[in-house]
Amino acid sequence: MDRFLRKYLADAPLGLIYRLIRKNVKVNGKRVGADVMLRTGDEVDLFLPDETIEAMRRAKRTVKAKKQFRVVFEDGNILVVDKPFGLLTHGDGKEKKNTLANQVMGYLTDTGAYAPTAAAVFTPAPVNRLDRNTTGLVVFGKTADAVRDFNAMMRTAGDVDKFYLTVVKGTLAEELVLRDRMLKDRRLNRVAVLPAESGEGKAAETVAFPVAPLGAYTLVEVRLVTGRTHQIRAHMAEAGHPVVGDAKYGDRAVNAHMEESFGLTTQFLHACRIRINTGRGSLAYLSGRVFESALPENLKRIETALRRGADG
Repeated sequence: MDRFLRKYLADAPLGLIYRLIRKNVKVNGKRVGADVMLRTGDEVDLFLPDETIEAMRRAKRTVKAKKQFRVVFEDGNILVVDKPFGLLTHGDGKEKKNTLANQVMGYLTDTGAYAPTAAAVFTPAPVNRLDRNTTGLVVFGKTADAVRDFNAMMRTAGDVDKFYLTVVKGTLAEELVLRDRMLKDRRLNRVAVLPAESGEGKAAETVAFPVAPLGAYTLVEVRLVTGRTHQIRAHMAEAGHPVVGDAKYGDRAVNAHMEESFGLTTQFLHACRIRINTGRGSLAYLSGRVFESALPENLKRIETALRRGADG
């Protein structure tokens, strides 16, 4: 109940929300506590003047941010976008305005696909996330059903495949299947790779396919079977093939060379393809759809230069 009202009455102070629950709110004709779980079909009555309710909802407006993303696909249920380098998917303690989520909200509001004042508590939301300096495909659900159904698909093995392109140190000659566990240190924002039999952390599985040899490096396509924090970067580093440019898990000497030669200061990692094998619920019609994104210009330039160097 309290979470519902915090979204519905976005301009109301938290203390007022709890006072309203004690005195001015009923669910199905009964007083309830702040922690009651609302269910589909429940009737919530607010015993307040309409103008008071409207005044407390005024903050539910889109935070405008200049559009930097490219639209890959859009229909009434989902929006697939190509996220550029340097943009957070969601806000953090330092950046709250210029995020991909806010840019998408502004775009959907401008096109009339979303009306903040008409939507009681739902806002379009991403169903996958990329790090600030990872580029590529992010999917947004435009309806509550779409968010719920796509999240269910992401949790069901085999429903959705996510692929990334990266350049790693060394020669990867054959497919590499990595199955371990990963333990996140939230204070350091870093994960540790643990043995599969470890009782700590969460199971993580990564499949890496060599695409092309690039001299001392390899262009690799990675399929994420699970979706842990920093999974590709941590897994490939643990396997002896760190992602080039990765300051957190990578090889310092390699990173220094990449910066000096190409100006690369962050990880070479691009979410290049999402394949929907089985769509479910409101998204059943998406079965078999594939969404793709080419390497951004700066990464393509590096890949081309390394390939030419490898060819002599």
